[in-house]
Amino acid sequence: MKLLAAKILSTCFGIGLFPVAPGTVTSVVAVIAYVFIPALHSTLLLLSLVLIALVVGIWTGRIMEEEYGNDPSIVTIDELAGQWLALAALPAGVVPVLLSLAFFRLFDIAKPGPVNSAQRLPGGFGIMADDLLAGFFANLSVRGVLALLTLFHLPFSL
Repeated sequence: MKLLAAKILSTCFGIGLFPVAPGTVTSVVAVIAYVFIPALHSTLLLLSLVLIALVVGIWTGRIMEEEYGNDPSIVTIDELAGQWLALAALPAGVVPVLLSLAFFRLFDIAKPGPVNSAQRLPGGFGIMADDLLAGFFANLSVRGVLALLTLFHLPFSL
């Protein structure tokens, strides 16, 4: 029963079972949820959900690693949390949302420096930590691009 609960939660209710690029699919679903559920635009709510996903992901990640090996690709709760962190407190608009997705996937896949190191933490901690760092770096990167667009008087909210 514990494994079944962990599998349901860690795969984001089955999204992680998608046969191709389940992490990217989960990130896209997280963005779609953000766009179509206005309550998620509340930074407090979004960060609260990231914290809940972190706790659930650490617990389920450990169980899933015991069953499926190191950082199984079907575990995508980390992508959900990371993508939502990438979106947190950004200004409204299509450009910030799309940039957050692009930067999050870039940092999650390329795993530069500390993102790569974070995934080596044991159990569910490593599963969650690298994606949260990728989300954090994505958020900062979006803010940098938006600052440049503002500096050059280019619109970014559509």
